[in-house]
Amino acid sequence: MDWPHNLLFLLTISIFLGLGQPRSPKSKRKGQGRPGPLAPGPHQVPLDLVSRMKPYARMEEYERNIEEMVAQLRNSSELAQRKCEVNLQLWMSNKRSLSPWGYSINHDPSRIPVDLPEARCLCLGCVNPFTMQEDRSMVSVPVFSQVPVRRRLCPPLPRTGPCRQRAVMETIAVGCTCIF
Repeated sequence: MDWPHNLLFLLTISIFLGLGQPRSPKSKRKGQGRPGPLAPGPHQVPLDLVSRMKPYARMEEYERNIEEMVAQLRNSSELAQRKCEVNLQLWMSNKRSLSPWGYSINHDPSRIPVDLPEARCLCLGCVNPFTMQEDRSMVSVPVFSQVPVRRRLCPPLPRTGPCRQRAVMETIAVGCTCIF
């Protein structure tokens, strides 16, 4: 399996397992829809979501698959491609979309995995399906999803204790779509 399909597979699995999907109560009592308190830090996640987050079935396998996708991305010409065009001859969905996207590497040394493939829109507008040319009366926008990662939490220098890790959900772009 190649890396675009691996990314879609991993995202599908995380959605299937319910990661990042808050469960809403059945009743519609007043106040039930308001978000709870947020976890501290730059990636503020509702505390109830963090406390309910199920561990990935095999986190090591998930992280290894992400690392393999990043390695495949680095070894391909994908990072250099920035053309706004649709290629119907390719089987890769990101190149067949009317809002095509490529991938870049999102690097964060305080996160495990350190590198994540992240989608970036190749067009400002969208590709008109009749002319196959970019139409700027529409807009390509990224589609975001939450993925499970671990954050390294280290005391400030000089270190007075060991670093810890915390499981959180991080929002990344996984594709692009067209809006009017």
